[in-house]
Amino acid sequence: MANDTGERLYEVVWPKGERKLKTRPLAKRLETLNGKTVAQLWDYLFAGDEVFAALEEELATQYPDVKWVSWREFGSTHGVNEKELLASLPQRFKELGVDAAISCMAC
Repeated sequence: MANDTGERLYEVVWPKGERKLKTRPLAKRLETLNGKTVAQLWDYLFAGDEVFAALEEELATQYPDVKWVSWREFGSTHGVNEKELLASLPQRFKELGVDAAISCMAC
């Protein structure tokens, strides 16, 4: 479309979509990892197994009483059953006594 002077006019559309969900406050942060159980979640891509091994080793120096639930316990967080797996996590965390989780993509 052109205006009276022959210049082209374009409609401008704001690229940011309408917010559909209200923001919620973040969960309270743990004061320490000592005595806590931490779940490891991984999408089985790249080197997450190596990253978690390094995290366990390093965090053990600061928090010797941290307990881990291995990524092997949960399966891949990215795959054909991804939706079901993610939906099951709150119940699984409750069953396993999980206090926190680390989700790793290991890029």
